[in-house]
Amino acid sequence: MPEKRQHPSRFDLAVEQIRQGFFTDVYFNRVKKILEDRNERPNVLMQVFQKKNAWLGGMDEAIAVLKLCSGRFLPDGSWEPGWDRLTVRALYDGDKLAPNETVMTIEGDYSLFAHLETIYLGTLARGSLICTNVKRTVAAAGGKPIIMFGARHDHYRMQVVDGYAGRLGGIDSVSTDAQAALFGEKGVGTIPHSLIAAYEGDTVKATRVFADYFYPDINIVSLVDFDNDCVETSLAVARELKEKLWGVRLDNSDKLVDRSLIPDMGYFEPTGVPAELAFKVREALDANGFRHVKIIVSGGFTAAKIASFEEAGAPVDAYGVGSSLLRGENDYTADVVLLNGKPAAKVGRWFRPNERMDLVE
Repeated sequence: MPEKRQHPSRFDLAVEQIRQGFFTDVYFNRVKKILEDRNERPNVLMQVFQKKNAWLGGMDEAIAVLKLCSGRFLPDGSWEPGWDRLTVRALYDGDKLAPNETVMTIEGDYSLFAHLETIYLGTLARGSLICTNVKRTVAAAGGKPIIMFGARHDHYRMQVVDGYAGRLGGIDSVSTDAQAALFGEKGVGTIPHSLIAAYEGDTVKATRVFADYFYPDINIVSLVDFDNDCVETSLAVARELKEKLWGVRLDNSDKLVDRSLIPDMGYFEPTGVPAELAFKVREALDANGFRHVKIIVSGGFTAAKIASFEEAGAPVDAYGVGSSLLRGENDYTADVVLLNGKPAAKVGRWFRPNERMDLVE
């Protein structure tokens, strides 16, 4: 459990637009208008939950939304904050969740926060999806590092919260500074295929130039699948860079069979990056005196594929994982369950207190 929650200012919320209901399902904006125009102030307890075994993410941002954006516009156009008139109890980012467990309650004048349900539910859904996917992927890797390569698979505005949710799930490093922003670090990465292409497909030259600029400030990792011959390319780069080479990354296309595997085809699925390719590269590096060079694999990796690599004892030192960390769903629901302290939920829902939740200051 974190010692404290992230401060609301760290999330760089679009506060004015959220207050105006720009990102809100319109029916909630209409509810708020009705209550305000009729000067009705129903005191409700809103209960938030999801339906899976999961891990919680997005709570600190959801709380930030409530702190900065609950309230109302006055006739003169100024904003009257509402947070001080709400009582919020919540679990912490990173907490393990049971199905239907209450993760947050919001108690107070409903007209102050009716316009925020879309926002805080979406924040929790996204954060919990990423955190849960990462938790399962990290568990499959058995302690080996996971590098989050998901930035290119989604809108760039998601990077800050995705990276934070990934860290909650146990991710070791991320590929952009934005993803690392909320935990105070920087993105990491290897040389890209584009740099190799810029040097006419010469992986050795591209890696040497890269090292000339960035060694020893960062670990030098060469991408060795450009010629679809990972064994020979790994050896060529290792011979050139020697101790400067920290690792190689295998990222072969799922439509191709690496040249080193062609003689062995027939007993395993050879395309992309199979465990057998990692064995081939490790054997070649060790036989030529490059035991210090680590192996990173990427390209289509999921928790299930990582688990299969670990079961096979594949000589992999780290996994680069992209879109599988972002896929799936982890939906949240919010219900008014109490009105003025009395049951008010729709049929099938009821107040579910949760002693694990803490009062949010």
